[in-house]
Amino acid sequence: MKYISDSYGERCRFDAFCKTVLRNEAKTYLRDLYRQRKRETQFSALSQYEMNKFCTMDEYPSDSVVFTAFGCDLNIRDELLTNAFASLPKREQSILILYCVLELTDGEIGSIAGMSRSAVQRHRTKTLNELRRNLRSKGMKK
Repeated sequence: MKYISDSYGERCRFDAFCKTVLRNEAKTYLRDLYRQRKRETQFSALSQYEMNKFCTMDEYPSDSVVFTAFGCDLNIRDELLTNAFASLPKREQSILILYCVLELTDGEIGSIAGMSRSAVQRHRTKTLNELRRNLRSKGMKK
């Protein structure tokens, strides 16, 4: 005698299985939706600092002035600072470029420029103080 399967029972088990799968999928979807809403922030709730992160500014070579010393370039975009830096003698410009861009010590700058460490330090501090005075007198703050 052959076993005849109970098709009604199988349909009921399959129906229960499908309902369980769909219920669990709905729970997962709602949980993911809740997590997404917790992480999202409206643009109106963002600070100006955070809003500035979303924009970019194009920079063109013509927007800045390039000063070069010993193969190292210093790009300055601010017009007031450019004029103040351009008014410095070439030796002082070179010392500041090596100091600010390459972050070399006074001794290393001296060996490149053919000067003693103390002379580099003297020129650098004198030039930085002169730049500060020039910029303050022309209205730029520290």
